[in-house]
Amino acid sequence: MKLNRKLRMGMVGGGRGAFIGAVHRMAARLDGEIELVAGCFSSDPKKSKLSGEDFFLDPSRVYASYEEMAKAEAALPADQRIDFVSIVTRNNTHFAVAKTFLEAGFHVVCDKPLCFTRKEGLKLREIVRKTGKVFALTHNYTGYPMVKEAREWVRSGKLGKILKIVAEYPQGYAITALESAKDGSISNWRMDPSVSGVSNCMGDIGTHAHNLARYITGLEIDEICAELSTFIPGRPLDDDGNCLIRFEGGAKGILYASQISNGDENNLNIRVYGTKGGLEWYQENPNELVFKRADAPPVVYRRGNSYLSDAAKNATRTPFAHPEGFIEAFANVYRSAATAIADQIAGRKSPKTGYDFPTVDDGIAGMAFIESVVKSSKAGAKWVKFPRA
Repeated sequence: MKLNRKLRMGMVGGGRGAFIGAVHRMAARLDGEIELVAGCFSSDPKKSKLSGEDFFLDPSRVYASYEEMAKAEAALPADQRIDFVSIVTRNNTHFAVAKTFLEAGFHVVCDKPLCFTRKEGLKLREIVRKTGKVFALTHNYTGYPMVKEAREWVRSGKLGKILKIVAEYPQGYAITALESAKDGSISNWRMDPSVSGVSNCMGDIGTHAHNLARYITGLEIDEICAELSTFIPGRPLDDDGNCLIRFEGGAKGILYASQISNGDENNLNIRVYGTKGGLEWYQENPNELVFKRADAPPVVYRRGNSYLSDAAKNATRTPFAHPEGFIEAFANVYRSAATAIADQIAGRKSPKTGYDFPTVDDGIAGMAFIESVVKSSKAGAKWVKFPRA
């Protein structure tokens, strides 16, 4: 990071009982470059205060609202105020919180999806550009070393011209609702359109599959044909979805996401096929990447070895045969964002190659994916043109 101190982080959301907030805090502090010093951890001021006590924070830096937090932190001396804020709230609040902190002069790391709608995302991008602040989006699966290795294979031409992409994200946890209730009683906020947005399953996990395909191949969607289904009675949003995709340049794709795939846990995986070879990567076995050819047996590449690209090596913390996983992938996003923030603080120019973390543009692409899938499905699974920002 090359700064003579730790970056000071604030957090909005992620209080007691919040899974993703804990993940972000662990990831941010993993490399010892970031320290949590302030936050508004809940819309309930009492819960926010109690959460601050859990994290051993100065009570004066634990706030009752994010608006109060942004104003108070901005008023502190430069050597005390937060450097950036981590936003881990629900989908419908991302835009307002990010806007408030960007305009108050702070860098932002935000959980996905970017916003409630693509329209909000486009507005947020203008604010990011106007303020010049770092904005990172935690599409964490891009942080895995072997995902970065896969991207290097595509960039170097190891696979040849890309012909087909198959991305899947099946989970099975929601299937129990069919056995226990007919009213969607295990529904959470992601099933509430006023909070989650126009999609549950595709908006929550389908976007990860889309982002993974986009990150590895560099290909943008040209057209998409989708069918969304709701198998759990009483639920207003999808719990399963299937997509056919036409990518720019002629590649074809299949993407499916599901929360009723009985027996699957968190089985995000991707297969990419080119004229010279193919690859496959499985999130539940993230330290391996398979290269395949028609005229040879599959070759397994493993994380932590000297034969990998610099991109994969730089995202690795432990030697080979010492597995890394979910938290480390999140931490790689934070570490890359921290480098960009530190460069701004120190007045250093950004590297010519840029920084390796998802940006507001990646978030807008994700919102376009969600809304295009819903549009196609509502039209009877018709092909729809993918919007360009």
